[in-house]
Amino acid sequence: MNVLKYVDKNMNNLISDLQILIRQPSVSAKNEGIEECSKLVQKLLKKSGIKSEILRLKKGIAPIVYGEIKSKQNPKKTLMFYNHYDVQPAEPFDLWDDPPFSGIRKGNKIFGRGATDDKGELITRIKAVEACLKITGDVPCNIKFVIEGEEETGSAHIEKYLKKYKKKFSSDGVIWEFGYVDAKNRPIIGLGMKGLLFVELSVKESNQDAHSSLAVLIKNPAWRLIDTVKTLRDSSGKILIKDWYKEVTSLSKQDLELIKQEPFDENVFRKEFGIKSFVDNKKGMDAKKALVAGATCNIAGFVSGYIGNGAKTVLPSDALIKIDFRLIPKMDPKKQVARLKSHLKSKGFGDVKIKIFHGEAAARTDSSDPFVNQVKDAADKSFGTSILNVSNAGTGPMYSFVDILKAPCISIGSTYMFSRIHSPNEFARVDLLKKTTKCMCLIMENFGKN
Repeated sequence: MNVLKYVDKNMNNLISDLQILIRQPSVSAKNEGIEECSKLVQKLLKKSGIKSEILRLKKGIAPIVYGEIKSKQNPKKTLMFYNHYDVQPAEPFDLWDDPPFSGIRKGNKIFGRGATDDKGELITRIKAVEACLKITGDVPCNIKFVIEGEEETGSAHIEKYLKKYKKKFSSDGVIWEFGYVDAKNRPIIGLGMKGLLFVELSVKESNQDAHSSLAVLIKNPAWRLIDTVKTLRDSSGKILIKDWYKEVTSLSKQDLELIKQEPFDENVFRKEFGIKSFVDNKKGMDAKKALVAGATCNIAGFVSGYIGNGAKTVLPSDALIKIDFRLIPKMDPKKQVARLKSHLKSKGFGDVKIKIFHGEAAARTDSSDPFVNQVKDAADKSFGTSILNVSNAGTGPMYSFVDILKAPCISIGSTYMFSRIHSPNEFARVDLLKKTTKCMCLIMENFGKN
């Protein structure tokens, strides 16, 4: 296939464009370089022959870069690539071997914040479309790009964008912004994503920090929060909030069979993270089911009192804890918030303040959808073999696409599972970038034929 040969011959251009993207900081959490990066992405789309424009809601909200190519051979089918150009903060800087926005290449790896999440993934989609246009002058089906700049901060405005531009974004299928590749170089084809509810709990007890000897009289807000969070889940990880699992349905037989077939090397996983055992000592099928369909209550951060070097006998005046709940299908973030508030009140913690940052529902594509086989066939041809995954353990705004656009969403991509995303020394593997670009070419071909 000449299109795939084009990918082979033009990998240096792909690498160069990825390095250019990495070198442009685009940290949404700090609003650093967002506007500049959106214009750079638009420029790269146009360079590859893709008609593009920048869409906005209002000033201060990160723009979406939109791209579109209409197919001459099959104008009735439309495939969307959803990606994002924003990245996580690069801190702590001192743990990077090279500057985080250097885009430096070392052998088979390209390092830098966003190297894989998500600039590496984005470049594979762009270059796949470019290959088709260069070789055939056409694409196998209509192609649309929706590239947002707020994914790393929770995609706060993606739903508004989808509703405002619903007709423009109309699609028959969506290739999601990333896809994991396991330790044996097999792509994990994700058919869903968990939801997320991120909250902050805080307690302020006094108007000033005090000498710790006064702890016999002044309540410690840190202990108050510790007592609070102990009521949220048990040591096995089960969430104890009333009706938290009320709407949840059991995994289907087909889902269970897919989970059973999915390989998961517990020893490699534990070794990579330097841990001895899993939560509740899960093993085998239970561990795999938890990744796919387990709800979580995770303490993401806890701040109170003195945390510097040495000792300081202080009784803090306030305490704050950040918690993320991973949600599974049928869990409505708004209902879960109400249940959390009711739980705290019923347990005697009505004084604990709750701040809601954002909530996203979970989404899944039915494994029997024809789109699944089209993607798997492409992945098998490009990588040699692939694995179907009922749901990714992470979260993204997939539910909004499924709910508003009524289009199935599937994750497939180049993200090596140990590529240090969100951490110092994040990297993309050149060999996986090449295979994923070819995979995207084959997906477009399969989608256009069917």
